[in-house]
Amino acid sequence: MRKILVTSALPYANGPIHLGHMVEHVQTDIWIRFQKARGNDVRGICADDAHGTPIMLRARKECIEPQELIDRIWQEHNADFVDFLVEYDNFYTTHSPENEAISSEIYLALKAAGDIETKTIEQAYDEAAGMFLPDRFIKGTCPNCKTDDQYGDNCESCGATYSPDELINPVSALSGEKPTTRETKHYFFKLGNHQAMLEKWIRSGTLQDGIANKISEWFEVGLKNWDISRDAPYFGFEIPDAPGKYFYVWLDAPIGYMASHKNYCDRVGEDYDSFWNENSKTELYHFIGKDIAYFHTLFWPAMLAGAGKRLPNGVYAHGFLTVDGTKMSKSRGTFIKARTYLKHLSPEYLRYYFAAKLGSGIDDIDLNLEDFTQRVNSDLVGKLVNIASRCSGFINKRFDSQLADTLFDPALFNEFTGGSESIAEKYEAREYSAAIRQIMAFADKANQFVDEHKPWVLIKEEGKLDEVQAVCTQGLNLYRILIAWLQPVLPKLAADSADFLNTDLTSFPNGSTEALLNHTINKFKPLMTRIEPESIKKMTEETKQDVAAEAEPTPTGPLADDPVNAEISFDDFARIDLRIAKIIKAEHVEGADELLQLTLDIGGETRNVFAGIKAAYDPADLEGKLTVMVANLAARKMRFGISEGMVLAAGPGGSELFVLSPDDGAKPGMRVK
Repeated sequence: MRKILVTSALPYANGPIHLGHMVEHVQTDIWIRFQKARGNDVRGICADDAHGTPIMLRARKECIEPQELIDRIWQEHNADFVDFLVEYDNFYTTHSPENEAISSEIYLALKAAGDIETKTIEQAYDEAAGMFLPDRFIKGTCPNCKTDDQYGDNCESCGATYSPDELINPVSALSGEKPTTRETKHYFFKLGNHQAMLEKWIRSGTLQDGIANKISEWFEVGLKNWDISRDAPYFGFEIPDAPGKYFYVWLDAPIGYMASHKNYCDRVGEDYDSFWNENSKTELYHFIGKDIAYFHTLFWPAMLAGAGKRLPNGVYAHGFLTVDGTKMSKSRGTFIKARTYLKHLSPEYLRYYFAAKLGSGIDDIDLNLEDFTQRVNSDLVGKLVNIASRCSGFINKRFDSQLADTLFDPALFNEFTGGSESIAEKYEAREYSAAIRQIMAFADKANQFVDEHKPWVLIKEEGKLDEVQAVCTQGLNLYRILIAWLQPVLPKLAADSADFLNTDLTSFPNGSTEALLNHTINKFKPLMTRIEPESIKKMTEETKQDVAAEAEPTPTGPLADDPVNAEISFDDFARIDLRIAKIIKAEHVEGADELLQLTLDIGGETRNVFAGIKAAYDPADLEGKLTVMVANLAARKMRFGISEGMVLAAGPGGSELFVLSPDDGAKPGMRVK
């Protein structure tokens, strides 16, 4: 028995699961279920990737804490996976005490081994937003193909990669202002120290050839040191002994696999340490998208090796999902959320279609909605379930639900069970489409058998009852083998079929699998229905409506209709988050008649606020003072930058306007009640 840990790449806790995500999670789940059906000791592990600047900014935009955002997204992601029949032994989060502890452990081990260095770098800074900008938060014109509105690290039009300072007319995606440059100290992982090990590891059969060839290109110029730190404000884990510096999300995200496994082991009483030590004999496999192979095949194994941990046995990348031959599109209604799909169609339809398309390579797969409908209706309803439907009626009605004590054609049954090992080899190699083709070829043979012997004709002939029972017993036994082969792909259909056949279908068949004979089955109930074109139409229409709703949000709440005179409830007022803030910088705003730009400290986090108090205050008189601000006011883009809150002030106006000042003893970040 093999002991195996399998992971899927961590979905980012910044938005809903869509069908593109489901390719990977279905692919992983099929492999896990297959391994369990073969009797191996397997754990499926995943988590939400819950750190980084995008999450921090989205939470700020929604006027909630990041923890509230990631908790909500986790609930949504988990529900989507459960309803898609993706069964992880542990689905966790990277924002966990286990992940913080293991990330620090690995970092300190790398530091002790001489794999960490610090140096001062120049980085893009948004003066209006008051923060350093990740590459993806800088946009401009591609220096290669001259396409506008491209990110600071790569062009989506021509595929070129570059640094943000190479962009033409770069601007901040937050404020729209041109970034400045500031110096900051950053922490780097010496990736080049592990180049020799990595060159050997990627050619050890661990990676697909296409991925190994692509990764090898990095070795030709030598591996560069990897920046593993980010500056505050940042939602993540603070680096030990480095106040104000945080682990870059791609450091602690893959460590999230270990943390989720640790959480599972602590919960069920299994040995975590023996799995992850460098001499472990267990197996570790990662299923990922090809777009993140760089992180999983260079940084991740180098970090593990540097910290004295075991390396993965396999990193398996898949391609992207297209819909009707093109990139998923919101305007065409093909950027389909998992939840939207589930409202209209069975998850097993898509699980089957993906399996019928997936191989072991990194080619993109296409969800052609017309082909999807035809294949599901033909294969699952017309071929597979039809076998059970045709044979069970005679057994239930004419033979008191009792199967015969002999098969009509034992050689045909043995041919089926004898094909199990070939199908198992295809599942093992992730050649699901080849496995499905072979299984459906056997389904054709089963249907041909029933068609040839025509129990609906035999039942009318004198003295043929025993033959009818034997033929239908044969058909149901062939169906049983087919469903057991498909159980990793269609777990609900397998469970429903097991109930109907009154037998266990969780084990993968083999050459010694015996037929069900002289056995009582239960009454047959419809197992699967056809896809109607109307369901596809409703799904795409709802997707378009979702996009329209996102583009044009409708004002809600008690102030939506009459913001001046409307009353609000106490609960509405209680939602206002008033905080003590220290004014650490105040300055005039060039071109503004009434505004001062304030940089506020609200307890470990800085905010940029534009306040209309210029007529009343000299900026120098404000610096160092405490005031009160509305901390959960939605950020507002102004001509001069982004304002991230509101300072409270009162008075007649003009020079007689006074900012609210708390009593002595107040500290930045305190809530005002």
